[in-house]
Amino acid sequence: MRHFGHIPSTVRTGLFHQEPADFTADSPARTLAVALGATLYSPATRPRLADAVRKQAGRGVVSMVLCLEDSISDADVEAGEDNLVRNFADLAAGTGPDAGLAAGTGTDADTAPDLPLLFIRVREPHQITDLVDRLGASVRLLSGFVLPKFTEARGHAFLEALTEAERTTGRRLFAMPVLESPELLHLETRAETLAGIASITDKYRDRVLALRLGVTDFCSAYGLRRSPDMTAYDIKIVASVIADVVNVLGRSDGTGFTVTGPVWEYFRPGERMFKPQLRRSPFLEGSAEDLRTALIEHDLDGLLREIELDRANGLLGKTCIHPTHVVPVHALSVVSHEEWSDAQDILRPERDGGGVLRSAYTNKMNEVKPHRAWAERTLLRAEVFGVAKEDVGFVDLLTAGLAG
Repeated sequence: MRHFGHIPSTVRTGLFHQEPADFTADSPARTLAVALGATLYSPATRPRLADAVRKQAGRGVVSMVLCLEDSISDADVEAGEDNLVRNFADLAAGTGPDAGLAAGTGTDADTAPDLPLLFIRVREPHQITDLVDRLGASVRLLSGFVLPKFTEARGHAFLEALTEAERTTGRRLFAMPVLESPELLHLETRAETLAGIASITDKYRDRVLALRLGVTDFCSAYGLRRSPDMTAYDIKIVASVIADVVNVLGRSDGTGFTVTGPVWEYFRPGERMFKPQLRRSPFLEGSAEDLRTALIEHDLDGLLREIELDRANGLLGKTCIHPTHVVPVHALSVVSHEEWSDAQDILRPERDGGGVLRSAYTNKMNEVKPHRAWAERTLLRAEVFGVAKEDVGFVDLLTAGLAG
């Protein structure tokens, strides 16, 4: 699979200075953690779930979470588990009324696109071992589990169950803990909780793919809900938790993990959210009134600002609850030609001794040693999301992604 693989190769050639690279579920964890991109959640009880997974794969989704936790009622858990087992078997067999629905869309050959990386969000540790047993041979399609309300105390049982599931299946299975517990939010217990999470995730480092932030639960603890024109960073109590999580768990010194951005709750019905005449980026080429108005009308202005703030604050990728959010997240994950040029300059072998140089774009200072970690992170993102051509902006990538 590859990002923007759902659009024709002729279109990609016009957009990318360096095209996104292929990756698979067996790629190195470091690559997959970056490649997650917009991780689309779907309730495990959804009818014709296998067809929905195929459909989203044909639209550029590369990671999905099939949820048995907060997205379904307590009474529906057993039905959700049964539905997962049936639909994994359907996916594995390539059967179902819409099995060929996405065939040929956006690919160069008339074949269905690769399935996304699939994760199951469980409620309790025993579900991990139970589900891998029930999935049977179709477990080969599973990349791992999402672990809710993760703390050191709760996390140990989850991660031991994951370890047992790996032994049983002989497969690599990843964990994606969700950081959303009240202990993490409350100031008097935050430092101790973060230290505990750091300890247990380090112990099971090879199995932890990424850490996810449960901002909705943070807001719930105080009866808060952000409006469509506010980002998570406008809610100060939430912003303070994000900052502390990145501080402890997102370091670039080899001890940190990929931390993904929080969910955006707002969407409009339908999947074609942008007016076809939009051709200029509000970030790269100003904020013309018609463009700005169109974005606000579609509840996307806040999302776009939040994605930019996610990156500025050390987060990568995003939890998504609606397909319309996927393409904007991916479009804003592409590395600009200017970023790529700066990163390449900083990491040239002859710069190993440090120093300061003027950007090739002649608009900034690149200081080799302080900017090295940023440059390494940027080139890894460039590998999986590609590098845009000099004259290609966000809206070009957005409209191509939607058209694909």
